[in-house]
Amino acid sequence: MLAVSERIPSRQTDQPDELIWHKPVGGDPDATFQAIACSEEEGIALSSGKRKVPLRLSEPGQRWCSDCLTIARRKK
Repeated sequence: MLAVSERIPSRQTDQPDELIWHKPVGGDPDATFQAIACSEEEGIALSSGKRKVPLRLSEPGQRWCSDCLTIARRKK
């Protein structure tokens, strides 16, 4: 599934940041702002671009936005 990442900084200096993956909406994969499926108003600014991300994540510190995951599974 194509996704864009949201980085959540860790509050503890010895812990890595968390990546939350969102389902993008819109056509330009390289746009600076990526609209996301879970919000009509918000999006990801300064995106690192769209990437293929499995629906089942096994990487530590990464997870799907629950709303975007629900939408992605529905459209499968």
